[in-house]
Amino acid sequence: MSDLSLLILILVLVLCLIVTIAVFVLYSGLLSEIVIKTGPPPVKNVTIAYKYKEGSYKDSGAAFTETCSLGPQLSTIGVFYDNPKQRDADKCRYIVGSVLSEGEEKPDEEVQKLYEEFGFKVFSLPEVSHAVTTSFPYTSPLSHVVGSYRVYPNSATTSRYGHTSITSGNLFCFYSANE
Repeated sequence: MSDLSLLILILVLVLCLIVTIAVFVLYSGLLSEIVIKTGPPPVKNVTIAYKYKEGSYKDSGAAFTETCSLGPQLSTIGVFYDNPKQRDADKCRYIVGSVLSEGEEKPDEEVQKLYEEFGFKVFSLPEVSHAVTTSFPYTSPLSHVVGSYRVYPNSATTSRYGHTSITSGNLFCFYSANE
């Protein structure tokens, strides 16, 4: 094979690799619409099994993989507390877990014990009348990373007692449940 044809082959392979990576990142939600709204929450009271983590949101994928492997049939939940642009990545706080039950149903005791054996804490969130919700599609393990870095710039700037968010021309003000 001549040097020119080998060089062309290498360039075509590199181009294919770049296109594949770009398509995967786009598929993972890079250009997906971020929906932020207020109103009745999508769920009533829920019982969740969760683990609290500190660190870069890029590392949250492993926590989602763990919770999904324990309860693949359960919905997952992630709560990211900090804006990674305003706090050191190593100090960002988040919880990751699974929804064990919703509404009046009780969690399956065997499933709950399984999560507890793996170090998850179980907590019941009471029903609320209004909530600010954000949704982002989960299409690949990279979606968690892309989502957390795309949602925060479009949502809340926080203070000690309240949150204000300006998104797509809408202003949301909400306060913690302790007030």
